[in-house]
Amino acid sequence: MKMHHTKSQTGFTLLELIISAFIGLTLMAAATSMFRQANYVLFVVTQRAETQQNMRAGIELMTKDLSMAGAGLPSGGLQLPTSGGSSKIACSTQSGTCYITGDVYPTGNFMYGIIPGYNNGVQNGPITAAPSAVNDSVTSIYCDYNFPLNNFTFTFPSSTQATVAVVNAAATPNNILAPGGLNVGDLLLFIVSSPGNGTGNQGTSSVQTGVAVADITGIPNNTTIDFASGDILNLNQSGASSLASLIAGLGGGATMTVCRLYAVTYFIQVPPAGGTIQTPRLMRQVNALNAVPVADNIINLQLSYDVINSITGTVNANESNPVAAGLSPALIRKVNLWVMGQGLISGNNRSQSMYLASSVSARNMSFCNSLSDSTTQCQ
Repeated sequence: MKMHHTKSQTGFTLLELIISAFIGLTLMAAATSMFRQANYVLFVVTQRAETQQNMRAGIELMTKDLSMAGAGLPSGGLQLPTSGGSSKIACSTQSGTCYITGDVYPTGNFMYGIIPGYNNGVQNGPITAAPSAVNDSVTSIYCDYNFPLNNFTFTFPSSTQATVAVVNAAATPNNILAPGGLNVGDLLLFIVSSPGNGTGNQGTSSVQTGVAVADITGIPNNTTIDFASGDILNLNQSGASSLASLIAGLGGGATMTVCRLYAVTYFIQVPPAGGTIQTPRLMRQVNALNAVPVADNIINLQLSYDVINSITGTVNANESNPVAAGLSPALIRKVNLWVMGQGLISGNNRSQSMYLASSVSARNMSFCNSLSDSTTQCQ
């Protein structure tokens, strides 16, 4: 009788199972680590891209304003009235208090095309968490040519009010309240010129005899502008260099040039504890209008200036505080920007910080010529 034998079935030993499990867990751990690393790299790249894009938007807007600094202003700037104290630069229309401390014009209330604000660039004066405790502000002042006022005539029934009439309605909107026109809080620059004694290439020359800046406090109708005293920026004062003194000195044959003046200030706003705004941001304010955010998560703003030394005739490069160094802001030739940003998402304390740097030529500021006798002539 034939016997049937079953074949033995071989299997895994315990040792083999342990080795296989170990290899599998090692592969899974490696894959998990690679996945986490890929997510982290993606997080870093995204944060850096967003931060760089945010800073670039702020720098581009600052570049536009700074490149126009001094346009339309008298060469070397102009004296503001001082009978009622110093004028302000960047103040809030809501409460009348200034956004940043010590926000006044330098060197005896003098308006230049560029106003440096060394270590004065944080709202209410706190210091942001940045590698340097220095945070600057900067103000760029220039005429706005988008709504030209050379087609209007200005007469003054009083020192606090102007009556406006259009010269050629076909060429310009026939009222100052047209779209893009004047608003309460706008600044107007008045330049009075009288006929000169000599003649130039364009005919009879004229001599500038007076300059004043006034803050619009009311526009009752499309032909009337008010410049009441007590304005937030403290520009509508009496005494020398004021609109009142300019009007009083108007003589026969004098002509008046008027432009809307933009005083654009950049600074950093730090949110109060428990507020709705959670991150520092770069702010932009024009005249006495409300400041608006330009870029979020800007934690540091530093500026330096290349300034012509009127004594030596050379350029002092990278001056962080030209006023304290005895240099005139009217002779600034270039503004160097340094902006530091932080990632918009904290990511468990893994936020990315980086900075961008740029330079802006101040093409409309005073011109200086080095003479052969080692002296400098500026105009």
